[in-house]
Parts: sequence; C-alpha cells; structure tokens
Amino acid sequence: MATNKELLSKGIKYLSGALPLIFIGPTLIYNAFMNKQNVWHYLVLAIGIVACIAAMYLMFLGLKTIMKSLFND
Repeated sequence: MATNKELLSKGIKYLSGALPLIFIGPTLIYNAFMNKQNVWHYLVLAIGIVACIAAMYLMFLGLKTIMKSLFND
C-alpha cells in the first residue's frame, strides 16, 4: 500500500494555509470585542468570523486529502 505523494503534499498545503488563520481569526474576534466603541467593530468581527470558518474548512479539506492519499481511497 503506497502513499500518493502528490495528494499528500496537496493536503499539507491546505493545512499550512489553515495554520495562520487559526491564530488570526480569534485574534481579530478578540480585538473586535475589545474595541466596541470603534466604528469598524462589526467589520473586524465579520472578518474574524470568516477567518475562523475558513480555517476550519481548510483543516477539514487538508485532513480529508491526507487520508485519501494514505489509504488510496
């Protein structure tokens, strides 16, 4: 049972794309809640939520791709 190295590298790229979003998303959400008096509060909050959702999606896609490469699905 050989590993498909092309799919494995694609999955690792997805996970490496999700890594910065894992930290950026909660930081932006925290920043939005600390600066409620600012006009840009809702925009920063929305960007933080989108970053968190994108991180979860990229992690799911990366792990799914890695499992597919390991088990030749």
